Amino acid sequence: MKPYDLSQPLNADCSFWPFYPPFEVKYFKRKSEHGVNAQYIQTSNHMGTHLDAPRHFVTNGKTIDQLPLDWLYGDGVIVDLSDMLDELDIFRPEDIEERVEVRNGDILIINTGWHRYSFLAEEGDEEKYIQRHPGPHHSICQWLIDKEIHVWGVDMISTDHPMNLPIGRFLGKGGLEHWQRVRQQCEEKFGGSDAVDELFPEEAYQLTHNALFPHDCVHVENMGGQIGAPELQNRRLTIGVFPWLFKGGEAAFCRAVAFVEE
Repeated sequence: MKPYDLSQPLNADCSFWPFYPPFEVKYFKRKSEHGVNAQYIQTSNHMGTHLDAPRHFVTNGKTIDQLPLDWLYGDGVIVDLSDMLDELDIFRPEDIEERVEVRNGDILIINTGWHRYSFLAEEGDEEKYIQRHPGPHHSICQWLIDKEIHVWGVDMISTDHPMNLPIGRFLGKGGLEHWQRVRQQCEEKFGGSDAVDELFPEEAYQLTHNALFPHDCVHVENMGGQIGAPELQNRRLTIGVFPWLFKGGEAAFCRAVAFVEE
């Protein structure tokens, strides 16, 4: 089995979520002074490649340590949608099923191509990565539930479309007004204000979090690494998403790996 790393690097410059505390790291011991190098970190859990547990949105939802290992490792697929997605585009379940067979209980990884713009990538562009990534139509939620999928992941800052997030609804309100520029671009793309309101109704706000976590359908965000490797696309393989055993954690840093038979 050949492993492929599907993770983004983690450091103070990695992809972050707006409004959340950044990743900070410093040495508190150095070998020249103390005979050892040791570091201290302070961060939110939502930095770099990470796994959200139900507790992130559900008061009594499962925490990271309560997620069964057999949910986090097993059969799955990587679907490549990168050729059909540009800024703020939408993908639907049928787009996935046209390219790969998704079986009940699979681990589903979606390659949108947006990892190319993550902060530490060669084409890194934090505004494009955070504010203008594509995203799923809200119909994906019921589809994932029907497919009995416990774990899915994306190479984007969020599993929700920016218009179903603070990014397209109030990010920068009263200041830089990022949300207005995002909405304006969506109105130009989708045919006006009414069309945007129909595509992104109020009840779809953060729906891949609000609707799926109560069903123990969790996700990995900010995937990357070798996710775009041609030999991984639109095929069945073995996938593992490995958070640290964080007791009580609502999310955790995660190493995501695909395994291919040689």
